[in-house]
Amino acid sequence: MFDVILRGGDVIDGTGAARYRADVALQGGRIVFIGDATGQRADREIDVAGMVVAPGFIDSHAHDDRAVLETPGMAPKISQGVTTVVNGNCGISLAPYRQSGGDPPLPLRTVDPQWRFAAFGQYLDALDATPAAVNVASLVGHTALRAVHQADFDRPATAVEVEAMRQAANAALEQGAIGMSTGTFYPPAASAPAEEIIGVGRDLKQFGVVYATHMRTEGDGVIEAIEESARIARAIDVRLVISHHKVIGKPNFGRTRETLARIGELGRAQKICLDCYPYTASSSLLRRERLAISDEILITYSRSAPKSAGRKLSDLAHEWQCSRAEALDRVMPGMGMYFFMDEGDVQRVLAYRDTMIGSDGIPSDDYPHPRLWGTFTRLLGHYSRDLGLLTLEETVHKMTGMTAHAFGLAGRGEIREGHAADVTVFDPKTVKDVATYLDPQQPSAGIAHVFVNGQAVWEHGAATCARPGRSLRRAAR
Repeated sequence: MFDVILRGGDVIDGTGAARYRADVALQGGRIVFIGDATGQRADREIDVAGMVVAPGFIDSHAHDDRAVLETPGMAPKISQGVTTVVNGNCGISLAPYRQSGGDPPLPLRTVDPQWRFAAFGQYLDALDATPAAVNVASLVGHTALRAVHQADFDRPATAVEVEAMRQAANAALEQGAIGMSTGTFYPPAASAPAEEIIGVGRDLKQFGVVYATHMRTEGDGVIEAIEESARIARAIDVRLVISHHKVIGKPNFGRTRETLARIGELGRAQKICLDCYPYTASSSLLRRERLAISDEILITYSRSAPKSAGRKLSDLAHEWQCSRAEALDRVMPGMGMYFFMDEGDVQRVLAYRDTMIGSDGIPSDDYPHPRLWGTFTRLLGHYSRDLGLLTLEETVHKMTGMTAHAFGLAGRGEIREGHAADVTVFDPKTVKDVATYLDPQQPSAGIAHVFVNGQAVWEHGAATCARPGRSLRRAAR
């Protein structure tokens, strides 16, 4: 007697292999049977004929560090089939946190005192004590380490500070972090040279983890940024994950031919993969230098002018009878969507053999980028089914097995007997993203059932309110 039998679906197992027809049985939080279950019974039997049974999607690049604690239902993710999120990206992790030092430099919001964790393991313990609807794996952020051990961000760390950060990074890895991330694009870490990062992460290899980076630039100097990132990973001798790879600004349109070729060359001597989201607009801190290369900026959050969220910068400038630059100054500090990417480049990166899928969604924005709610279903519907950019098997692999392998998430990412019962069932004919730039908080269509550790979290267009997620800690090597 099984807990659940999913009968008659087309299994796309997450490895990239061709789909096949089979029943899938879940028991005790595991996938326990794949095949013909005729004559077998379960507490719950679901007819999924005409549907795809896939591993639960893994968001390789999330910023849900606080969301999994503050809004544990995680509707933006489970509604598009995501069962696991990888947090702590771009150098920004919720832990470790300096208890006496005020708010961290990123993100821009005040952190509730109850979510201030001096040790990385305390964050993971909190996730287990108050589970979310999704599983959580997390990187430790270099910027977070800087905030604890360095008072002045406008200079490289001293040898003493580097050693303190190295020890703190090792402690986080011992407590379950799956790697280290950096965000040298952002001011709190922009002054950190490669040597500082190498010093902080020099022990990563012994833990068998990854180095993920929001590179120093994705504009004119993108090749140099790739070279620096690869050099750091080589020195540390770990896998490099290039976060949300893209090229920005019209003068750079088409340069992904160059960047992907160079990544491929470097990848012959070291392990490199990347992640990408399927949109031509990014979302990040409001920065004056990005004004000149953006066709438009949509404000998603503003500390000084909260009512500007959801407004175009050009419309605000017209309303306030000032220049776009002056309008930008009035809404800073804040976050915004930048329209400065080329569709051809996006498709080229999505199709690249070593590209995983990550939303880079920011749930705390007042007016979030639609990628928060629609990344995975947009790829399944628009890019795979409608445009034929990738086969459905390739698409699912980029969302599941590839990501689990890259981050060392053992027992996840595949429909395989003995693996965790993280399962997404979707209709390949109707699955699509519904969230748009103008109406971003909309659940996707075509996601029929989502199971996390064997428990249903999303069914028939609604959350079940179950919270079966777990912290996925670095496995001992």
